[in-house]
Amino acid sequence: MSKERLKEMAEINQLDGYEKIDLYNYENVESLSRHYKEILNLIGEDTTREGLEKTPERVAKSMQFLTHGYLLNPVEILNSAKFKEDYREMVIVKDIEIYSLCEHHMIPFIGKAHVAYIPNGYITGLSKIARVVDAFSRRLQVQERLTKQIKDCIQQTLNPLGVAVVIEAQHLCMMMRGVQKQNSVTTTSDFTGAFKRVETREEFIHLIGSNLH
Repeated sequence: MSKERLKEMAEINQLDGYEKIDLYNYENVESLSRHYKEILNLIGEDTTREGLEKTPERVAKSMQFLTHGYLLNPVEILNSAKFKEDYREMVIVKDIEIYSLCEHHMIPFIGKAHVAYIPNGYITGLSKIARVVDAFSRRLQVQERLTKQIKDCIQQTLNPLGVAVVIEAQHLCMMMRGVQKQNSVTTTSDFTGAFKRVETREEFIHLIGSNLH
């Protein structure tokens, strides 16, 4: 999506010197609001009462924010800060917060991603790794696919010697409904290239588990 279109969709709120920018397609907000109002009526709520009067619009905006990853191009994110560099050791960005929506129930799952790559002539800005994670996670997802998408994007864009991705998350669809297990954590992983070697993978696992800072 063009920067001009994003600017048109931007809603800027300034509170106490803090600038918050949210992106909305207002045609979609209007349409979604009608549907959410109908949903509230179907579950037995009174959409005319004060507390719910603006809820359909709030939820419509919230849903667009929670799924704004569809507007982002992860490849462009990496390429926007791609530099030649003769460095061939492990680069790790760990403890990247993840907030996503399970595509089966549209209930959140939250956790952390640990991402590493071994450059092969090119590096990318460290913040871009976190932005790629956000671009894929801010969509309707399953954790398994999210893990693979992050790995594939970095591998195909930077062509490193290897990529490693581990995600640990708690799924509210397991905690709030279904089996209602409050302490379960789901871990997924995916590796390419050098990380398929046991010693390299073990080094990565050791480093993301160490409290070095």
